[in-house]
Amino acid sequence: MSSKLSKWIVLPAAVLMLGTVALAQDSSSSSSSSTSQGSSSTTSSQPKPTIAQRKENQQDRIANGVKSGQLTAGETANLETKEAAINGETRADRAANGGKLTAAEKTQVNQQQNQLSKQIYQDKHNANTQHYGNNEVDQRRENQQDRIANGIKSGQLTAGETAKLENQQHAINQQVHADRQANGGKLTQGEKQQVNKEQNAASKNIYNKKHNNKTQGGTKK
Repeated sequence: MSSKLSKWIVLPAAVLMLGTVALAQDSSSSSSSSTSQGSSSTTSSQPKPTIAQRKENQQDRIANGVKSGQLTAGETANLETKEAAINGETRADRAANGGKLTAAEKTQVNQQQNQLSKQIYQDKHNANTQHYGNNEVDQRRENQQDRIANGIKSGQLTAGETAKLENQQHAINQQVHADRQANGGKLTQGEKQQVNKEQNAASKNIYNKKHNNKTQGGTKK
């Protein structure tokens, strides 16, 4: 066979082989892509928590922080003020859209809850804690915080109500701290009586807010 004829026979065979290899690679790539997309679809199909579920989860975390002493009254008031603002915005958006949130509004609320979630974590893990002693004043303060925590957990206290109650506790705590510093770490009998009067007023306030017609879920008690 001549060398020219040999070249014409070998060339188509080589082209055919290259085409077969390319086809096999395309099939492999397509299969891999399909698998990857299937995996991604499976992951994204997991249900995300609803707006209401996220709100409840944040309140549970705050309640646990109040109960454990990881969150001070001031930190709790700040967190609950922000949660109340998110809840107010959500209610307004729903009222403007026939009771529903648009996709953009849901995204916005989730972003705000993400920021609040980070702050809850940071406040619960910083150096500030709600210290309680064995004396009557500190035991009274612990009892008030336990009642507030229970109200948050049960939904009897809204975020706005909790913020007001914790601001009241924060003011009492600051007063006690200042009085102790001025008296070598102790409270005078008159100062103890004053604190007890203020805690009596706070106690009534806690009771009234836990037994009004407002709840964290927006339903009547």
